Amino acid sequence: MLRARPIHYTSHFKQWATLLQALGLVKTVDDGDWQEFDAGSGRVALGRLEHGHPLDGYTIFSVEVGNLEEFARRTEEDGTQAELDEASYGPTARISADDGFEFFAFPASRAADGSWATSSDADPALTVVATWVSPLVAFSANVLRNIGARQRTEDDESATFTTKNGGILQIIHGADATNGDLAFEYDGELEPLLERLKAADIEARITEDVLYVANPDAVSGAAPASIVVEKSRVTAA
Repeated sequence: MLRARPIHYTSHFKQWATLLQALGLVKTVDDGDWQEFDAGSGRVALGRLEHGHPLDGYTIFSVEVGNLEEFARRTEEDGTQAELDEASYGPTARISADDGFEFFAFPASRAADGSWATSSDADPALTVVATWVSPLVAFSANVLRNIGARQRTEDDESATFTTKNGGILQIIHGADATNGDLAFEYDGELEPLLERLKAADIEARITEDVLYVANPDAVSGAAPASIVVEKSRVTAA
């Protein structure tokens, strides 16, 4: 079991919750300063922070897995370091890449019917994209293969992978290994999605088959101006 579940930290918590729901995600966890939202494919976690916190406005690349011990064992067997850890917020597996980047796998919870599916109420056309910036795209792509992701595209500048249980993992080339911005793909026409956002009083526009949505964190100056929703090229697994 593998699912993309990036974590977005923000001091604009309510605005982000409104935006995610307008995009078609459904809130499935509401634990005060921590909420989780299901897309048709993939999941987003939202964490509240005070304004000025170093992580305010940042998205953390992460995944969900069914069994941490089995996941770590298989990842290690395939040649990538995966260390089990017991953090204050629960058990995790820490994955270490050759470019110095580290990310975490978290245990996933099953749906009410016992499956690993996300909420059936979410927009089925919307896919979550978790992004990792790396100076070593080919080496980092191998890490994603070793954790069980399925390669979709790869060249010198980027690589994308689908996951068995929803969401896309993306690597883009950059000078330093770090977390990238939260993004989405949409398997359908963008105009109805644009109207849905406008109905929620969220600024958005479409340019060349890309929907740009005003980022609530942009007012802080540390975040990009827009959240990107691209038309889907390949439906996620």
